[in-house]
Amino acid sequence: MKGDSAVIPMERIERMILLIRGQKVMLDSDLADLYGVRTKRLNEQVKRNAHRFPADFMFQLTAEEKSEVVANCDHLRGLRFSPTKPYAFTEHGALMVASVLNSPRAVDTSVFVIRAFVRLRQLVVTHRELARKIEELDRRSRGHDVQIRALVDAIRRLMAPDVGKPKRIGFGAEN
Repeated sequence: MKGDSAVIPMERIERMILLIRGQKVMLDSDLADLYGVRTKRLNEQVKRNAHRFPADFMFQLTAEEKSEVVANCDHLRGLRFSPTKPYAFTEHGALMVASVLNSPRAVDTSVFVIRAFVRLRQLVVTHRELARKIEELDRRSRGHDVQIRALVDAIRRLMAPDVGKPKRIGFGAEN
């Protein structure tokens, strides 16, 4: 990478990716911060290029969604008193923002943003596979409790002394 963009820690970008309306998105203020512009400028460029941002690339949060995001994300508490509702950008929308900003930093940083989205997508796949394996293990082991209990009971019966007929130890004459 060249220009004035430094390496951005992947964890920092991943913390900015939120799940809203069932989609992984980044808010306009977070993208503006990463791309080195003011949120107002980012949104101006998006509005000027509205044809590049269909509904599956971006949407505006409702007042309720904004309140929930502010309450749950410490780094977004500055949005609490903002009169405007933030825009949320999907992975494709975040990449398109970089292209309409057309600054070297935005272009360089977009690579990190896309990698963060991809990494989170891979984690979701990994978690689904792990959940599937746990479910399979649970299904296979459901009958084991009954079988183990029966085995323990059998061992206890073998270990218990016979209390019925007294046992004679040693040699003796038969009656």
